[in-house]
Amino acid sequence: MPVFNSKDVTLNYATFGDNSNPALLFSNSLGTSYQMWQPQIDALQKDYFVICYDTRGHGKSSAPSGPYSFEQLGQDVINLLDYLNIDKAFFCGISMGGMTGQWLAINHPSRFHHLMLCNTAAKIGNESAWTERAQLVREQGLAPIASTAASRWFTADFINTHPDVVKALSNVLATGSTEGYASCCEALAGADTREQLKDIRVSITVLAGSEDPVTTVSDGQYMIDHIPDATLAIIEASHISNIEKPDTFNQFVRQYLSN
Repeated sequence: MPVFNSKDVTLNYATFGDNSNPALLFSNSLGTSYQMWQPQIDALQKDYFVICYDTRGHGKSSAPSGPYSFEQLGQDVINLLDYLNIDKAFFCGISMGGMTGQWLAINHPSRFHHLMLCNTAAKIGNESAWTERAQLVREQGLAPIASTAASRWFTADFINTHPDVVKALSNVLATGSTEGYASCCEALAGADTREQLKDIRVSITVLAGSEDPVTTVSDGQYMIDHIPDATLAIIEASHISNIEKPDTFNQFVRQYLSN
C-alpha cells in the first residue's frame, strides 16, 4: 500500500475507484485500521474516489511519541489531501474519526463539500477516564482493552451472530500500537468542541446509533442543535455502525452526501 511521509508521521493510505469521481475520505475509529471501511469501499468506489488511511498510531501508519492532539490528527488529513492534489472532498469519520471531522469542519471548512460525523460527540467521555486508559495501556498493553471492546462496539445480537467479524476487529485492536492507542486516548482526553460548534460553516450530517452506549443519540442531538447547518440521522446499531449495519450505513452516505 502507498504511504505518505508528512513531517513527523508516515501515513498508510489506500485509494479506490476513479480519481475523476468526487473524493470521499474515511477516517477510522480508535483501535482499528482503515480496513474497517471495507463495506463502504466495496459499495461506494464506483461512484466516489474513495480514500482511506490509518490514523497516526494505527494500522500501518507510524506511531510517533505522543500525546497527540486533534490538531495533529486533522492536519494529517489536510496534508494527505494536499499530497493527493485534492482541493475539496467529502468526509466520513466514525467515533474518533468523527472528532477529527469536527476539527476539520471548524478549521478547514472550505476543503469539504459535506462531512458525516458518525457515532461521535462534541466531547467523548471524560478527561480522567481517557488519561487512565492511556496509562493502563502503557502499563498492561492492549489485550485487556481488546477483551472488552466488543460490548462497547456492537449489540449483543451482532456479537452472537457475527463472531468472526467481532474477533477479527478485536484482534486488530489487540495487536495494534500501544503508544499510538494511548496517545490517541490523550487526544480524546483534551478534545471538546462544544464552544466551537456554532462556528462551523459547512454542511454536516451527524449519524447516531440508537443502541450506542458510548456516543448516544442525545450526543448527536446536542451537536445538531449547535451546528448551524446540520442534520441528524439515526441508525439502528451500536457504536461501530458502519460494520453492524453496512447496507443502511451506505444508504445514508449516498443520501446525505448527495444533498
